[in-house]
Amino acid sequence: MSTAAPRTVTIGVLTFRRPADLAALLPMLAEQAARAAATGHRAEVLVVDNDPAGSGRAVVAAAGCPVVRYVLEPEPGIAAARNRVLAEAHDRDVLVFIDDDERPRDDWLAQLLGTHRRTGAAAVAGAVVSDFSGPVDPWLVEGGFFVRRRLPTGTPIDVAATNNLLLDLRQLRPTGLRFDVAFGASGGEDTLFTRGIAQRGLTMVWCDEAVVTDVVPVDRATRSWVLRRAFSSGNSVSRVHLALAGSAAARLRVRLSCTGGGLPRLTAGLGRWALGAVTGSVRHRARGLRTAARGAGMVAGAAGHVYQEYGRPRPV
Repeated sequence: MSTAAPRTVTIGVLTFRRPADLAALLPMLAEQAARAAATGHRAEVLVVDNDPAGSGRAVVAAAGCPVVRYVLEPEPGIAAARNRVLAEAHDRDVLVFIDDDERPRDDWLAQLLGTHRRTGAAAVAGAVVSDFSGPVDPWLVEGGFFVRRRLPTGTPIDVAATNNLLLDLRQLRPTGLRFDVAFGASGGEDTLFTRGIAQRGLTMVWCDEAVVTDVVPVDRATRSWVLRRAFSSGNSVSRVHLALAGSAAARLRVRLSCTGGGLPRLTAGLGRWALGAVTGSVRHRARGLRTAARGAGMVAGAAGHVYQEYGRPRPV
């Protein structure tokens, strides 16, 4: 399947108090937009700043890139910021999300657009590889926690993150899909959004050549961060399934299913950690604890607990 080539493209990047990352990324995105323009597209870069103080404004001004547009979204939460991107791109053909701490390869946007053109998919997800800003704990290496999935280009998928994602707004606009603000401080809003795309029968595919590099800061390359993220991920899995369930009976089935899925992970993870402690295997200890944390998050989510990974106090 193929679709008419999009004429208007917005590259949307969210930012929140990461001036150095944003300053490094903007020239790269401006170059991506210029290359798209050379192939007949009208491309822009949209920066949505989720800092109420507008700290990103000066960074955008200093970059001096004419194709970059800045808007402020004072409502806290990643879902509100993503919805602002959707609102600002309401009349565009295609929207592409990228995070402010990522760096795209030279042909990143061209690869996404090419796969979209060939498949006609409503969404195209690209690959993310990690690069570390400092020494890496062997515990993290053995656990493989920063190795993300890679699939052959064109592979159908039913869920995706929004840190490297093309959306065909011409197909999505009639659905009225938005990011759920109830997930704004917890994360998982992208999982729920893309599950909603699949639930409506629209196609999502993978593009393995559209690669961005995630620059992992020192404060994320830690055991505690990995375990918190695993708990948060498990928590979001249960909450997403609950949000997609229709009736009260369906929600009860989801609670039982997620509890039934989480408890074995918790038990098996602790067992694997114990095996690693006895055998001296760093890999078993690391992956066991992560599995246990994810299982605990699933059980907590099924019970109604919301882990607010991105929570921040509202201004008084």
